[in-house]
Amino acid sequence: MRILLLGPPGAGKGTQAVRLAAHLSIQHVSTGDLFREHLDHGTLLGQHDRARLRAGLLVSDEVTIRVIQERLARADTRGGFLLDGFPRSLAQAKALDGMLAASQSRLDAVLGLEIAEAEVVRRIAGRRLCRNEPAHIFHTEFSPPDVPGLCDICGGELYRRPDDSEATVRQRLEVYRSETAPVLDHYQAQGIATMISALGQVTEVLNRALLALGKDRAGAPGGDNH
Repeated sequence: MRILLLGPPGAGKGTQAVRLAAHLSIQHVSTGDLFREHLDHGTLLGQHDRARLRAGLLVSDEVTIRVIQERLARADTRGGFLLDGFPRSLAQAKALDGMLAASQSRLDAVLGLEIAEAEVVRRIAGRRLCRNEPAHIFHTEFSPPDVPGLCDICGGELYRRPDDSEATVRQRLEVYRSETAPVLDHYQAQGIATMISALGQVTEVLNRALLALGKDRAGAPGGDNH
């Protein structure tokens, strides 16, 4: 299958993309992973693109499309893929349609994760990372540390990233609504887009996605999407 997964910040899209691709035995194609790969090896990205990425900015449609086109041309995507982080705009969606048509293929399904803005703010604004080890992540409401402000694992100071502030989260949501939401409209017009709720445990959301795709459900629920 060739699948596109879309969702606003805080919807758990990255988590679902990894699990859904693994369950379906298809390649998980993440623009974030691809850009890190190109930063490490210096291939398709120029100095300007590298500078923008390191500053946390988006690169141009032209470069992004080129990076995706190169990735989808690799042999391991012939058995199917799940796109995560692309397309982010209507221009990118039309470019994707074109590159797939050139290889006589098309997307089989587009899944959109639905979540209320207030829940996104609640999820992201409460997130806290350890200064010693960013992989140690807590949440003021869903998974608070035993000692406020300190990591349970290593004792490091917990902090909130600047882009996790409520104001920044709302700004990111506005960008999503203006730039990425039209991508869903584009694929709904083609009759291949389905919306699913992003609320609940990770496996519950995964099973909604599998049901929308007409596939077998995953195992018993476990974990959460916060």
